[in-house]
Amino acid sequence: EPSSPFDSPWFATAQRLRKAKKETMTTKARNRPVFLDLTKIRLPPAGILSIGHRASGVVLVLAMPVALYLLDEAVSGPEGYALVREMLDGWPVRLLLFFVLWALMHHMLGGIRHLLLDVGVGAEKPVYRRSALAALFGAPALAILLMGVLS
Repeated sequence: EPSSPFDSPWFATAQRLRKAKKETMTTKARNRPVFLDLTKIRLPPAGILSIGHRASGVVLVLAMPVALYLLDEAVSGPEGYALVREMLDGWPVRLLLFFVLWALMHHMLGGIRHLLLDVGVGAEKPVYRRSALAALFGAPALAILLMGVLS
């Protein structure tokens, strides 16, 4: 029988495991890249869609106060409506409106895709990739269509 707890087989096994874990962690740390160049990472379409979904959400949150102000001004009366029409008439504002509309369509299509994935529709690899591409290319197409309708 061991004379102290440090002489027990359990303690020796625990020490061996700790040493093996430390050596493995050191090897992993050695194999990690020191400088990660984000421009060289190739994300799959679903990854691009995911990042775009977050970015479009931020754009929509930032655009909401402006949209609410313009709506309030437009419904205040004929003078307010004329002022909003005049503000939205220039090409820089129309371009900004297009990007906000693109963000809205991107966020909507990405959200619908995620809802379908949550219920198990389109979770297979080829469908998963195609649905991401459809959302990525469908958003600007819908934005262009809606800009034509809204003009």
